[in-house]
Amino acid sequence: MHVPELGALKPDRPPDHRRRRAQLTPRDRHLLEFLAEHRLALADHVRVLLGISPRAADARLHSLADAGFLSRERVFHRQPTFVQIARDGLAAIGSELPTPRLDLRSYQHDVGVAWLWLAARGGTFGPLRAVIGERRLRSHDGTAEGRRDPLGVRLGGAGPKGHDRLHYPDLLLVSAEGKRIAVELELSWKGPARTERILAGYAADPNIAAVLYLVESRAVGRSLQHAARRLGISDLVQIQMVSCDSAPPAAARGRAAERVHHARGSER
Repeated sequence: MHVPELGALKPDRPPDHRRRRAQLTPRDRHLLEFLAEHRLALADHVRVLLGISPRAADARLHSLADAGFLSRERVFHRQPTFVQIARDGLAAIGSELPTPRLDLRSYQHDVGVAWLWLAARGGTFGPLRAVIGERRLRSHDGTAEGRRDPLGVRLGGAGPKGHDRLHYPDLLLVSAEGKRIAVELELSWKGPARTERILAGYAADPNIAAVLYLVESRAVGRSLQHAARRLGISDLVQIQMVSCDSAPPAAARGRAAERVHHARGSER
C-alpha cells in the first residue's frame, strides 16, 4: 500500500485557555466509546458511526476537541485529519483503557481496522454477540483475571514480566453461537517464521473456531495459504481479499458472513 509523504505535524486544537467544557450528549458518549476502542479514527468513521453528514461529523469533532475530550492532528500530506481520544475523554466515559499512542508505521492499518470494526457492528460478518478490538483484548489480559485466562493467543515462552507471550488479532468476533473468530487485516507479509508461529498459536487454542485473514495483496494471501498448508490447518484459516482504497474496505458481504457462520468450534 502506498504511504503518502510525511508532512509536518499540525495539531488542530486550540490552546488550553480557549477550551470550553461541553455537556456530553448520548451521541457524544457513543462517539467517545468508539474512539476509546481504536488507536485513531477519521471523520469519515464518525460519519458512518453516527449516520450524519460530513459537515455534522466535523462540527461534533471540533466541539469535543475544544472541550479537551479528543485531539485532532494531521501528519500525512494530502491525508485527512485523524482523531484520538484524550485522557479527559476516557475519564468522561469511565473507560479504564489507556490513552492511545500513535504509531505512524501502522497508520493505514489502524484506519482499516476501524472500518472493519464498523463493518462487523453493521452486520457484515452476520449476527454477533461481541466485537472486541485489540486495545480491549490487551487491557483485559493485563488484569489478574486476564493473566489467568487470557483472550490473547499463547505463542509459547515468556514475555514481559515473565507472563505468557501472547498475540492479539485485530478483532475478535464472538458469533451468535458463541464461536470465537479472529480477524486479521494483513496489509504486509510478516515473513514465514513469524507467521507460522502465530498460526501455530491459533491452532493450539481450543477457543478459536476460525481465523479470517483479510488481505489486499494476492501474494500475501498465497503466502498465508502456503503457511497454513504446511502446518496442516487449512480448515482453520480463511483468506479473503479486501480493498482498503474504499471506505469502508470493500469485501464480499455474503462470503464474510458465511465464513464466520461455518467456523468450526463451539462456545467456550
